[in-house]
Amino acid sequence: MAAYQTIVVGTDGSDSSYRAVDKAAAVAASTGATLVIACAYQPASQRDVEHAQDELGSDVAYQVVGSAPAEDTVRTASERAVKAGADKIDTVAVVGDPVPTLTKLVKERSADLLVVGNRGLNTLTGRILGSVPSEVARKSGVDVLIVHTT
Repeated sequence: MAAYQTIVVGTDGSDSSYRAVDKAAAVAASTGATLVIACAYQPASQRDVEHAQDELGSDVAYQVVGSAPAEDTVRTASERAVKAGADKIDTVAVVGDPVPTLTKLVKERSADLLVVGNRGLNTLTGRILGSVPSEVARKSGVDVLIVHTT
Protein backbone atom coordinates (compact mmCIF):
# COMPACT_ATOMS: atom_id res chain seq x y z
CA MET A 1 0.00 0.00 0.00
CA ALA A 2 1.35 3.43 -0.97
CA ALA A 3 2.08 6.03 1.66
CA TYR A 4 -0.57 8.30 0.18
CA GLN A 5 -3.60 7.27 -1.83
CA THR A 6 -5.31 10.63 -2.43
CA ILE A 7 -3.63 14.03 -2.35
CA VAL A 8 -5.54 17.32 -2.40
CA VAL A 9 -3.71 20.47 -3.47
CA GLY A 10 -5.12 23.98 -3.43
CA THR A 11 -4.36 26.58 -6.07
CA ASP A 12 -5.50 30.13 -6.69
CA GLY A 13 -3.72 30.54 -10.01
CA SER A 14 -0.73 32.37 -8.57
CA ASP A 15 2.81 31.34 -9.46
CA SER A 16 3.44 30.32 -5.87
CA SER A 17 0.35 28.09 -5.74
CA TYR A 18 1.41 26.44 -9.00
CA ARG A 19 4.72 25.56 -7.32
CA ALA A 20 2.68 23.76 -4.64
CA VAL A 21 0.84 21.91 -7.43
CA ASP A 22 4.19 20.87 -8.93
CA LYS A 23 5.32 19.43 -5.59
CA ALA A 24 1.99 17.68 -4.98
CA ALA A 25 2.15 16.18 -8.47
CA ALA A 26 5.67 14.89 -7.84
CA VAL A 27 4.51 13.24 -4.60
CA ALA A 28 1.47 11.78 -6.38
CA ALA A 29 3.67 10.44 -9.17
CA SER A 30 6.09 8.82 -6.75
CA THR A 31 3.36 7.18 -4.65
CA GLY A 32 0.82 6.39 -7.37
CA ALA A 33 -1.74 8.56 -5.58
CA THR A 34 -4.71 10.31 -7.12
CA LEU A 35 -4.17 14.06 -7.23
CA VAL A 36 -7.16 16.31 -6.64
CA ILE A 37 -6.47 19.90 -7.70
CA ALA A 38 -8.86 22.38 -6.12
CA CYS A 39 -9.57 26.07 -6.64
CA ALA A 40 -11.95 27.86 -4.28
CA TYR A 41 -13.45 31.06 -5.65
CA GLN A 42 -16.12 33.67 -5.12
CA PRO A 43 -18.19 34.44 -8.23
CA ALA A 44 -18.42 38.01 -9.45
CA SER A 45 -21.49 39.81 -8.19
CA GLN A 46 -23.94 41.34 -10.63
CA ARG A 47 -22.74 44.75 -9.44
CA ASP A 48 -19.13 43.85 -10.34
CA VAL A 49 -20.22 42.64 -13.77
CA GLU A 50 -22.18 45.82 -14.42
CA HIS A 51 -19.24 47.96 -13.26
CA ALA A 52 -16.89 46.08 -15.62
CA GLN A 53 -19.31 46.58 -18.49
CA ASP A 54 -19.56 50.30 -17.74
CA GLU A 55 -15.78 50.67 -17.54
CA LEU A 56 -14.66 48.32 -20.28
CA GLY A 57 -17.60 47.92 -22.63
CA SER A 58 -19.77 44.84 -23.01
CA ASP A 59 -17.44 42.82 -25.28
CA VAL A 60 -14.36 43.27 -23.11
CA ALA A 61 -16.30 42.83 -19.87
CA TYR A 62 -17.69 39.54 -21.14
CA GLN A 63 -14.17 38.30 -21.80
CA VAL A 64 -12.99 39.35 -18.36
CA VAL A 65 -16.00 38.44 -16.22
CA GLY A 66 -17.75 35.91 -18.47
CA SER A 67 -14.88 33.46 -18.56
CA ALA A 68 -14.30 30.94 -15.81
CA PRO A 69 -11.00 31.88 -14.14
CA ALA A 70 -11.23 29.06 -11.59
CA GLU A 71 -11.74 26.51 -14.37
CA ASP A 72 -8.77 27.99 -16.24
CA THR A 73 -6.72 27.78 -13.05
CA VAL A 74 -7.38 24.09 -12.45
CA ARG A 75 -6.86 23.31 -16.15
CA THR A 76 -3.45 25.00 -16.09
CA ALA A 77 -2.59 23.27 -12.82
CA SER A 78 -3.60 19.91 -14.29
CA GLU A 79 -1.34 20.46 -17.30
CA ARG A 80 1.55 21.22 -14.93
CA ALA A 81 0.75 18.13 -12.86
CA VAL A 82 0.92 15.92 -15.95
CA LYS A 83 4.33 17.39 -16.80
CA ALA A 84 5.46 16.61 -13.23
CA GLY A 85 4.49 12.97 -13.72
CA ALA A 86 1.06 12.66 -12.10
CA ASP A 87 -1.28 10.45 -14.08
CA LYS A 88 -4.42 10.19 -11.93
CA ILE A 89 -5.73 13.75 -11.73
CA ASP A 90 -9.10 15.21 -10.83
CA THR A 91 -9.87 18.94 -10.86
CA VAL A 92 -12.47 20.80 -8.83
CA ALA A 93 -13.52 24.45 -8.88
CA VAL A 94 -15.70 25.20 -5.86
CA VAL A 95 -17.56 28.33 -4.81
CA GLY A 96 -16.34 29.14 -1.31
CA ASP A 97 -13.44 30.27 0.81
CA PRO A 98 -10.17 28.31 0.65
CA VAL A 99 -9.93 26.82 4.15
CA PRO A 100 -13.45 25.39 4.48
CA THR A 101 -13.38 24.27 0.85
CA LEU A 102 -10.09 22.41 1.20
CA THR A 103 -10.97 20.79 4.53
CA LYS A 104 -14.34 19.68 3.18
CA LEU A 105 -12.74 18.29 0.03
CA VAL A 106 -10.21 16.33 2.10
CA LYS A 107 -13.09 14.64 3.94
CA GLU A 108 -15.23 14.07 0.85
CA ARG A 109 -12.37 12.49 -1.10
CA SER A 110 -10.93 10.60 1.90
CA ALA A 111 -7.61 12.27 1.17
CA ASP A 112 -4.62 11.47 3.31
CA LEU A 113 -2.43 14.44 2.33
CA LEU A 114 -3.21 18.11 1.77
CA VAL A 115 -0.66 20.29 0.00
CA VAL A 116 -0.63 24.10 0.08
CA GLY A 117 1.92 26.82 -0.52
CA ASN A 118 3.33 28.91 2.30
CA ARG A 119 2.21 32.30 0.95
CA GLY A 120 0.75 34.39 3.76
CA LEU A 121 2.27 32.24 6.49
CA ASN A 122 4.92 34.76 7.52
CA THR A 123 3.08 38.00 6.84
CA LEU A 124 1.73 40.35 9.46
CA THR A 125 -1.79 39.86 8.11
CA GLY A 126 -1.30 36.10 8.23
CA ARG A 127 -0.17 36.28 11.85
CA ILE A 128 -3.07 38.47 12.91
CA LEU A 129 -5.93 37.11 10.79
CA GLY A 130 -4.59 33.66 10.01
CA SER A 131 -3.37 32.28 6.71
CA VAL A 132 -4.59 29.45 4.54
CA PRO A 133 -1.54 27.26 5.34
CA SER A 134 -1.81 27.71 9.10
CA GLU A 135 -5.59 27.30 9.15
CA VAL A 136 -5.66 24.12 7.07
CA ALA A 137 -2.83 22.67 9.14
CA ARG A 138 -5.01 23.12 12.22
CA LYS A 139 -8.31 22.03 10.69
CA SER A 140 -7.66 19.37 8.04
CA GLY A 141 -7.20 16.25 10.18
CA VAL A 142 -4.67 14.76 7.73
CA ASP A 143 -1.00 15.24 6.94
CA VAL A 144 -0.33 18.70 5.53
CA LEU A 145 2.62 19.53 3.34
CA ILE A 146 3.30 23.26 3.32
CA VAL A 147 5.52 23.87 0.31
CA HIS A 148 8.02 26.73 0.44
CA THR A 149 6.79 28.72 -2.57
CA THR A 150 7.62 32.33 -1.75
